[in-house]
Amino acid sequence: MNATPIRLVSPLRGLVDVYLQEMKIAVAQQIQYRAANYMYMLGMVAEPVVYLVVWQTVAAQQGGSVAGITAGQFAAYYIVWTLVRNINIVFTPYGWEERIREGRLSAQLLRPLFPIVEDLGFFLGWKPVVMLLWLPIAFFLALIFHPVLNPSPLAVAVFAVSLLGAYLIRSLNQSSLGLITFWTTRVGPVFQLYIAAELLLSGRLVPMQLMPAWVQTLANFLPFQWTFGFPIEALVGNLSTAQLLGGLLAQLFWIVIGSILVRVVWRFAVRRYSAVSG
Repeated sequence: MNATPIRLVSPLRGLVDVYLQEMKIAVAQQIQYRAANYMYMLGMVAEPVVYLVVWQTVAAQQGGSVAGITAGQFAAYYIVWTLVRNINIVFTPYGWEERIREGRLSAQLLRPLFPIVEDLGFFLGWKPVVMLLWLPIAFFLALIFHPVLNPSPLAVAVFAVSLLGAYLIRSLNQSSLGLITFWTTRVGPVFQLYIAAELLLSGRLVPMQLMPAWVQTLANFLPFQWTFGFPIEALVGNLSTAQLLGGLLAQLFWIVIGSILVRVVWRFAVRRYSAVSG
């Protein structure tokens, strides 16, 4: 009797399969609810449009530019901002709080899979749909605000890679914050402090070159600007080759740091969860 051969699947192959499956689920779900997603995206456009109108008005009052940034460059910055912001939508600490409160985490712990893997795969699968929905919005905004945008092929390539880097950095950071809910039932105040720091130090509120020199220096030692400022500037800022490649290396550094931090915090968090729930 011939024995049936046993197929061995490597852990890496299995992990890739999980990511692909989660992404397929996300794509199917987002397409099914595309109208709701589009309305959500339109709502998010309000924030950058307000910033854009304010800075274009200031530029007009100061002779056409602010700190060397023209009205057309402000338009390019904040239109690209709308895409980067949507790419940076990740599983938030509030989601971890809800998982623990409702007991869903206990079911997840029975699976031989790090819960964060599911989050990364699912939200990553959301992004292709987001990009397709964003294109007509960007076209409409470009007709109104006349952006000035002349990226090189290298800048376009770096921008595309940096979107993934930004997504991973922000996902890992917020997952680490979410794990705080293993020790406290209210993660909101800590998360709000995180968002405040992100607004000031990432380029999300204003381009970093408009911030004081000491703020720019501080931002260089923190992960925030690599999730917003760098991806946007990679496409619109006419960065040098050294700056573009250096930015990707900085993103890689923070991805590694974020991965280690999540693993370390998770190890202590799940022990506490087991002790309390057990």
